[in-house]
Amino acid sequence: MVQAPSTSSSSVMPTSLSAYPYYDVTTHIGTCFGDAEKTQLSSLLKDENKVRDLATLVSQRGVVFFRNQDINVHELKQLGLDMGRLSWDTFAQRLPEGYSGEKTSRLHIHPISEDVPELGKDISVISSTEGIARAGDHMSKRASAGWHSDITFERVPSDYAILKMHTLPPVGGDTLWASAYEAYDRLSPAFQTFLEGLEAVHNADFFNRYAKVRGTPIQDPRGAPENYGEDLTAVHPVIRTNPVTGFKGLYVNRTFTKRILGLTPDESDSILDYLFRHITENHDLQVRFRWEINDVALWDNRSTFHTATNDYGVTALRQGNRVVSLGERPFLDPASKSRREALGIHD
Repeated sequence: MVQAPSTSSSSVMPTSLSAYPYYDVTTHIGTCFGDAEKTQLSSLLKDENKVRDLATLVSQRGVVFFRNQDINVHELKQLGLDMGRLSWDTFAQRLPEGYSGEKTSRLHIHPISEDVPELGKDISVISSTEGIARAGDHMSKRASAGWHSDITFERVPSDYAILKMHTLPPVGGDTLWASAYEAYDRLSPAFQTFLEGLEAVHNADFFNRYAKVRGTPIQDPRGAPENYGEDLTAVHPVIRTNPVTGFKGLYVNRTFTKRILGLTPDESDSILDYLFRHITENHDLQVRFRWEINDVALWDNRSTFHTATNDYGVTALRQGNRVVSLGERPFLDPASKSRREALGIHD
């Protein structure tokens, strides 16, 4: 059943998309276009204004869902490229000093991607049997250990990601997303100020180990001039500004963030553990999506975290195709605002 358009103060639907039936899934994160007969991404892709507005909506709401889509893998790639390019054109003048103003990044090639002839290296196969979704995964871990933002180990990490699921288990396999905006907003002002002066190390050495076990080289380069080599390590601000919205967000995640620079190891471990729990234990800044065949999710990796739910056993198959576009080097604009402050949202 398609619900009526949302009137929530937290949702700012761009005019070009407002005619399509949609609803906000939760207060702080997630919007769904649930009427496949009226809303197909393959049609929206033909209109640059709508693609630009879609990118803006994804950045505002964190993740946007489309039910039962006919978009193919080539169109997924084009949509990922266009969302990154068109949003960059909109905010490039707001980037801090040191940026060229020209977008040099394209689609990401994952370090352990395989070059499937009909897909190409810039499509990541998300599979329950092997590869990206299973590297470093252990069933004995707590489910909360899987929370992450895509490829933050890269010097130029992701702006947008798009995932279309084509194979699902009979039950299970949901994905959860959490809002980095709301996670930042719920920290005390004193803690926010403290974190805004810090940077953290992100690393994905487990992909190197996975590649060596399989006897395959790490993909190199990976979609941006800065993303090269086997050292899958980057340093990013703990608090990041999303240039599309201008909102501040928490930018550490349990999978890739290893330590905060300038702190002792014990201090870093304690603060990161608190922040990871802050993300995973506040279910009211999360949204849980139950996939159906051919559903598509689009999210902004600068301002969300996500994790799959591995609750469907080893014999069931869950698989989809993911496009990850690359954005800008992460930065904090001290003049940027929190989401609640910018939108005038009060408890």
